[in-house]
Amino acid sequence: MGESGTLLRELLRQRRVRGYPSFCREYSKAAAVLDSSLTHRYPSKAQFYRWLSGELISLPYGEHCRVLEEMFPSWTAEQLFEPYAGALNVVPRPAQAAVPMSSSELVMVHPTRSAVPYDLWTELITSVRANLDVLVYSGQFLVEQHNIVPVIRAKVKDGVRFRFVVGDESADAVVQRAVEEGTTGGLEGRVQMMRRYLREIIPLPGVEVRTHGTVLYNSIYRFDDQMLVNGHAYGSLAGQNPVLQLRRVEGGHMWRHYMESFDRVWAGAREESR
Repeated sequence: MGESGTLLRELLRQRRVRGYPSFCREYSKAAAVLDSSLTHRYPSKAQFYRWLSGELISLPYGEHCRVLEEMFPSWTAEQLFEPYAGALNVVPRPAQAAVPMSSSELVMVHPTRSAVPYDLWTELITSVRANLDVLVYSGQFLVEQHNIVPVIRAKVKDGVRFRFVVGDESADAVVQRAVEEGTTGGLEGRVQMMRRYLREIIPLPGVEVRTHGTVLYNSIYRFDDQMLVNGHAYGSLAGQNPVLQLRRVEGGHMWRHYMESFDRVWAGAREESR
């Protein structure tokens, strides 16, 4: 992004919001309108100054984008992080009231999760540079088939952030899913195994693990600006269900829709003990 800074920096300057403490106060006010649980989830000081300078690899997490768009309703998050060239008439126009879903968000539909090429999983996991988010009940295959733990150990040294939301094997929704899949006890066992794997990496900087007991309609795997969404049809195993392969594009609806779903589950999940 540009050396002169972002549009966000200019808009904050116009509002006379100067410095990190002032920004945090304004952020909390906007967050309270959306969800009280977000009021104190403002970025770190280092992140904030990267937002202003434009030294970003990708857009911030969905929850941050939602709050910023509440602060500046005339602009999309994508526009807020574009370079500011010295005058508002030379930056992107404010967002329109409604932005149609872009078909370019949808890269491919894989008929089943099992049909997603092994090399694609490998490329997505190993090429991540900023954010990897996972929402599942188990997701054990990421460890046992794709050897993700060593990748995490290596990438946290480069500042990559990892968020895993896995199931609580004792939750009613998890137990019911096992019954519906015809794997009574099996799903619960896979969840326990995944939680055990993840406990090994919880102490690493940038790794966060939480557990949830929500009804899981989709498993979500986010790799920077790429995403795999594994739907769940009643009575079938996750690996038997179709997978949407998405990419984040300006004005796209699907990416934001699924990231907001992830954020809602994340906000209500419990931090996993070490």
